[in-house]
Amino acid sequence: MPLPLYLLAMAVFAMGTSEFMLAGLLPDIASDLDVTVGTAGTLTSAFAVGMIVGAPLVAALARNWPRRSSLLGFILTFAAAHAVGAITTSFLILFATRVVAALANAGFLAVALTAAATLVSPDKKGRALAVLLSGTTVATIAGVPGGSVLGTLLGWRVAFWAVAALCLPAALGILKTIPTGRDEDEATGRPALRAELAQLTRPRLILVMLLGALVNSATFGSLTFLAPVVTDSAGLGEWWISVALVLFGAGSFVGVTVAGRLSDRRPGLVIAVGGPLLLIGWPALAMLAGEPVALFTLLFVQGALSFALGSTLIARVLYEAAGAPTMAGSYATAALNVGAAAGPVIAASTFDTEAGDLGPLWASGLLVAVALLIAFPLLTAITAGRSTEVLQ
Repeated sequence: MPLPLYLLAMAVFAMGTSEFMLAGLLPDIASDLDVTVGTAGTLTSAFAVGMIVGAPLVAALARNWPRRSSLLGFILTFAAAHAVGAITTSFLILFATRVVAALANAGFLAVALTAAATLVSPDKKGRALAVLLSGTTVATIAGVPGGSVLGTLLGWRVAFWAVAALCLPAALGILKTIPTGRDEDEATGRPALRAELAQLTRPRLILVMLLGALVNSATFGSLTFLAPVVTDSAGLGEWWISVALVLFGAGSFVGVTVAGRLSDRRPGLVIAVGGPLLLIGWPALAMLAGEPVALFTLLFVQGALSFALGSTLIARVLYEAAGAPTMAGSYATAALNVGAAAGPVIAASTFDTEAGDLGPLWASGLLVAVALLIAFPLLTAITAGRSTEVLQ
């Protein structure tokens, strides 16, 4: 895999750390800015909505910009938003910086996903996506617990400064390694924006976007509310939450790495084997949550299966959107973040049921079941088109 791909993954690591570490910083932010924790929680919603809306919008605006300029502009805007957020004493300004950061993140990821696919041969899109998404999984392993610990010890503002600092080496790497000037597809002629947007009417593209959103809803729904499972259901101390996150993140790194080698040539195998195992895993985790050894083992396994299946489906979005070379990344980003936004909302609605703290785990199982009920009858259509084929 080419070096620029790993530098893009470094930027995704910084952005993933920012997106997920906020959950551990909300009480500190609420106290410092004199708002309720519930109000502070809207910062998470603002970021998620900004990602969903921003991906296609910003990608459309940036489609005629050179990729290096786009990527560099997005990551510097992201860093600047965190710097402003770190010094403000106004919650409204902090809220605005989260929206700006989300738009920059969405734009960066949309362009980076498209760029990643062009940095490798057409039959290695899945592997390229795996490298790029490894930035998110490493953020779960190291960045999120590290950011939470840093915020706990030194305050949430230091955590924001740390994210801004992480962006700088990635920006320098992009400046040095991503080619300048016009992209090759501009020289040979690219489809009009209307033609690229028309790809969204294709049933197979809509199908894989829906499946990707469902699987990622299950992933982020349970991940968001993992803390009460560890402290209440398993009866462990708060520091074990970081251990749980690290194990889930380590599993996700393994899953996305293994799937990256299979999702291009054997996507059907990943879905047919990984899907049922993931379905079994969520209710198993709910039933065994009171046993710490089983809990932590299953968290690793579920992290691996969730990201293996999720990244494979997102890779299928890139294949299915081959006719939209500048917008494909934004479609993949939107599918991923619809899941990231919807999952926690669905999971939160289960707390008032008899399942209590384990509700999100049961909800994740239900979401995966729905995805598999849709996917299995249409598995041949979902996995059709590999290597150098241009999907129709």
